[in-house]
Amino acid sequence: MTETVPAPRYTTYVPLTDLAPAPGNPKRHEVERIIESIRTHGFVDQPIADERTHTILGGHGRREALIEMQARGEQLPAGLLIDDDGGWLVPVQRGWASRSDAEAKTLNIKLNKIGADGGWRPRPLAAYLEDIVTEDAALYDSLSISADELDKLLHQVDPETLPGAVNEGQAPVLHLPDDDGEGLGGDGLSPGDDGRGRLATCPACGHAFTPGR
Repeated sequence: MTETVPAPRYTTYVPLTDLAPAPGNPKRHEVERIIESIRTHGFVDQPIADERTHTILGGHGRREALIEMQARGEQLPAGLLIDDDGGWLVPVQRGWASRSDAEAKTLNIKLNKIGADGGWRPRPLAAYLEDIVTEDAALYDSLSISADELDKLLHQVDPETLPGAVNEGQAPVLHLPDDDGEGLGGDGLSPGDDGRGRLATCPACGHAFTPGR
């Protein structure tokens, strides 16, 4: 007979009012952008609960956004459920418990910091942006990429060598930084690139659009 082993991580739906934030959570959030994302894509990324402290470690911004959306009388986002009293039920990852307050605070920071520290691979990012802006400009605008960020990316990637470009088979004109190196936040410039003018085009194919809207 096969023994059933409890799942070490599992999802349960928890009342929004029961999602307790970690005391002193240090992360800032752009709540309006989170709200826009939830409206567009539904509720995708689950908060993470700490079974020891009975608070959440990741998901504070999403919690704030949902509270604000409910207060505004918005419709139930896709991915949530509703209880008999009209309350919103949020999917939460359960099963992890911290060993101490210090570990809980450490993971809180890591959940927010590690992904951002990795940066972006310039060439694949440019190809993604080209696909998005060509297919759905509104979705591109929702990324809120500033003109400065786009300009830095354009300094790192030669549009003519990206997938779908006429000359994609030729060697890059710019000496690109390693894809595992700095992303949008770095200069990544080759010698002699300082005079390159600002462009208001797609980073891949030159498709005209207004950046940073």
